[in-house]
Formats: sequence, C-alpha cells, structure tokens
Amino acid sequence: MKIDWFEKLRTYLQVLAFALVVATLQYTFMPERPYGPPVVYSLFIASITWAIIDLGREFFPSSAETGWPHGWPGIALVVGGIAVGYLLGSGIADRLCFLFGWQQSDIGVRENLTRSSILITALAGIAGTYYFYSSHKSAYLERKMDETSRQADEARLRLLETQLEPHMLFNTLANLRALITTDPPRATAMLDRMIAYLRATLSASRQGTHPLAAEFERLQDYLELMAVRMGPRLHYTLDLPPELATCPVPALLLQPLVENSIAHGLEPKVEGGSITVQARRDGAQLVLEVIDTGLGLDASQGSSDGTGFGLAQVRERLATEYGAQAALNFVAGGEGGTRATITFPCKP
Repeated sequence: MKIDWFEKLRTYLQVLAFALVVATLQYTFMPERPYGPPVVYSLFIASITWAIIDLGREFFPSSAETGWPHGWPGIALVVGGIAVGYLLGSGIADRLCFLFGWQQSDIGVRENLTRSSILITALAGIAGTYYFYSSHKSAYLERKMDETSRQADEARLRLLETQLEPHMLFNTLANLRALITTDPPRATAMLDRMIAYLRATLSASRQGTHPLAAEFERLQDYLELMAVRMGPRLHYTLDLPPELATCPVPALLLQPLVENSIAHGLEPKVEGGSITVQARRDGAQLVLEVIDTGLGLDASQGSSDGTGFGLAQVRERLATEYGAQAALNFVAGGEGGTRATITFPCKP
C-alpha cells in the first residue's frame, strides 16, 4: 500500500478550512457564546473524522474511478468515521473547553448544544465526504480525458507518418526510374544506396521520435542518394551543433522539406545548386532551417506559404505534437531559393 502523503496533507488542510467555516457559521447564529468553543469542537471532530475516513479507506479495495471503497465498506467507513469523530473529538474538546473555562453550566443549554452539534457534525461529515468523493471522481475523469486525448493525438501522428513514408518512397523510386534509362551504372549505385537508406529510414520512422542527430543522419543518407542522381549539380551542408544532437524530434520531420527543395527548386534548375540544413537554439525553442538556392517560391508548390503534400504533413505533425508552441514558415531565400524554418520547444 503506497500512500500519497502530499495529497493527504492537501486534503487535511481543506478539511481544516471547512471546519473553520462551520465554526464561523455556528458563531454567526449564536454570537452570545464565545468563538473559541465552536472552533475547538469543529477542528477536533473534523480532524478525527478525516483521519478515520481518508486514512482508513487506504486499507480497503477502492474504485479506480473514485479512490473510495466499493459498496457497504465505503458507507460503513463514512458512518463510523463521523460517529467516532464526533464522540472522540467532542470528548477532547470538552476537556479543553473546561480548562479554558468555556464549559456551559446550564444543563438544558448543554443538551440543546449537544443535539445541534450532532446534527451539524452529521451534515458537515456527509457534505465533506461527498465533496471529496466528487473531487476524486472529477480528477479521475479528467485524467481519462487527457489520456484519451493523448491517444488520439498519437493515433493521428501515426496516421500522418504512414502517409508520409510511401510519399518519400515513391519520390525516391521515381528518381531511380528516371536514372535507369539514362545512366545504368549510376542507377545501380543509387539502388544500393536506396536499399541502405530505406532500411535505416523505415526503422527510424517506427520510433515516433528520435534524437536530432539521427534525423540529420537520415538526411545525409537521402542527400547522398540524390547526389548519385544529380552528380556535381547538388551540393549540401548539414550543420548540427553538438549540444543539440540529443534533442528529440519527430522522425522524418525534415525529410519533406529537403525533398521539396530538391524536387521543386534544385533539380529543375539547369546548374543545380546547394541546400543547407542547420539547427540552432533560440531560448527554449529549437530552430531548424532548410535553405536552398533553387528556383524559388514560384516553382516551389506555386504558393508562398508552401501548401504541398509534404509541407502540409509537416504542419500537421507539428500541430499534433506541439500545438501552438510550434510553427513552420516558408519564405523566399536570400539567394533566390527558399527558406523553410521550423520552431518548437526542445525537450531534453
């Protein structure tokens, strides 16, 4: 049995606050009596009742939904806790009030006070128990909703990844097909690289997230594959500071951006060009950039915001994984190409 003592302390402080409210209400209706006795009685009765019910329920099988014992044991625990709390708490409070001279000497008045105390204790005990029972149930339902929401986000992310992998594979096969008819030796070299690349990439994509260093390794494999096809027309630079190598990122996050730069910017350009992938930190944000010197925005998806399949996938994956904390900007580059910038929190 593992007891969360911090949670118990938080609940006990709430019980004490509730007891003070009850004592204050009693004093409001009987201002002719001192304020001390209602406070003493309320605090001791509430404390003992709390101890019996809240600590006692840990010794019974409890519902995962509410954290309270099932059936009759739960009811008996509450009734017994209130009864023992009243008797024991009143006994202790009687002695303290006698020491402070707060004891009421009129027997009739004392009997009336006793009857009202029993009623107040019963009502307060039932109300307090129901409040904490409802709080536990609400907290459980919130946890289940959060869990369901996370599962839905994970399922959506997996769907996006399964859509992205065939897209990447078909692009690579299309490049290979074009090369087979023009340069068979280079096509063979490209096929060998593609086999090694796909083996590593498809394995990495099943992980959901992986270190940024692994993402850059997959990009290097892909760019080497494209270099076989484009030859000296393709130049690339991968810039990953060592301190960012372990930042977790969604697998194949940068792949669509690099494919977009090559397919729409560099490959159609007669003289080719260069592509740079770099990472840096901006406060708590990780900034990833894919910069090319290709044909520019007019040739890249025909839209200044980048609305092609790959870019749309990146946006959706960022939204699913990071929500409003992530962003993808797609703008014209300084040398006539394009610059795609991703920002999201780097969670160590």
